[in-house]
Amino acid sequence: MEEKTFTVSEINSYINRKLKMDSNLKNILIKGELSNYKDSYRGHSYFTLKDEESQIDGVIYKFNKDRFLKFQPENGMKVIIKGKIEVYEKNGRYQLYATKITEDGVGELHIAFEQLKKKLNKEGLFDETVKKEIPKYPKRIGVITAKTGAAVKDIITTINRKYPICEILVFTTLVQGDQAAGQIVRQIKHAQKFNLDTLIVGRGGGSIEDLWPFNEEEVARAIYACNIPVISAVGHETDFTISDFVADLRAPTPTAAADLAVPELMEIEYKIAQLNKRVNKSIKNKLTLNRTKLTHISQKNIFKNPESIYEIQEMILDNLVDKLSFSSKNIVAKNKNELIRLENSPIFRNPESMYKFKRINLNNVVNKLNITSNKIVTENKNRLFRLENSHILKNPNEITRKKKDSCLKNIKKLEILNPLLTLKRGYAIAKTEDNVISSVKDVKVGDEVDIEFEDGLVNTKVI
Repeated sequence: MEEKTFTVSEINSYINRKLKMDSNLKNILIKGELSNYKDSYRGHSYFTLKDEESQIDGVIYKFNKDRFLKFQPENGMKVIIKGKIEVYEKNGRYQLYATKITEDGVGELHIAFEQLKKKLNKEGLFDETVKKEIPKYPKRIGVITAKTGAAVKDIITTINRKYPICEILVFTTLVQGDQAAGQIVRQIKHAQKFNLDTLIVGRGGGSIEDLWPFNEEEVARAIYACNIPVISAVGHETDFTISDFVADLRAPTPTAAADLAVPELMEIEYKIAQLNKRVNKSIKNKLTLNRTKLTHISQKNIFKNPESIYEIQEMILDNLVDKLSFSSKNIVAKNKNELIRLENSPIFRNPESMYKFKRINLNNVVNKLNITSNKIVTENKNRLFRLENSHILKNPNEITRKKKDSCLKNIKKLEILNPLLTLKRGYAIAKTEDNVISSVKDVKVGDEVDIEFEDGLVNTKVI
């Protein structure tokens, strides 16, 4: 009987079918340490799950990540993975197809909370410097919460009791479940169209799963971007959400949020009454003081005899008029005399005489200038004639020859003083360290001496 032959694909397909039929491998929980975790451009994530002795490759597809994965897995995490074991038939390797990943020993929601908190804090969404101040005396307050439940009733009751003059607008939304986060974001954006002074966002207590919409990133960013001061009021006093950190003010409960949002009207009325008393008292004191001042002023002589003011001023005015009249007469007289003097001056009587005098002076200056210029021209002509007829210009070579003879005589005098010529006559020059020795006092025992002759140098030592 001939043995059957299988292809590689058939073998891989056969093994995969066997694994799929194994119920133990269809919905299995495996714990280990994540490594080589990486995201693909299509949104899927690939990883290796290992322990001390072995490892298995795994993948979690995008649709499972979006539905069930609440945190970002990281290499080195101890995790528990739920999924199935199948063969990837193209390469014949079996791998883990994950549907859900949780951290071993820590809830996945807690991990997601801490990761988002760290991320947003790093971006600056929790900074105190960007938080808006809650108005002390709001005219209109918005409330984003569930339509039913204790939270909305407690908020409305508290505001109406403390500050009934404030208008309340309720924007209802889901506060738990997969659809809640999107609705909360839409209502936050919608509320900004109503000219609100303060916006309360929250709900009553519940489990971490119930409160989770207020830990979603989109809700946190919507609160941060809101142009209305936001009070976060989620759960009980011990509950903390991402919304609490990003809001302008955190309230431990919805009722506490209402307390923080509005003042006590009775207290304000009391303060107003006290201020009214102080203002009235101040006005009365001012009136009393001003009446006293008025009485004092009315007793002065000027009010009894007001004509005295005008009398004094009239006297001053009369003095000023007299001074002005006297001054104007002096000015007129002075100007009249000056005019008479000008009219009788020779210039006005015979103006041509002034031009005649100036013309005579000008002619004198021109004559002097002509005489001076002629003298300078004559002197320069004489100097030029003397130079043209000088011995130097007529015989310049004679001067050159005389200068050359003088230089040769000086050279011969210098050659007499040249020490090299002394050497040619049989003399020598003694030196030590390039200094000429002119006396025995210039050397001592042990000194090296250079004796220079015409044809060479001899080195010797003094003993």
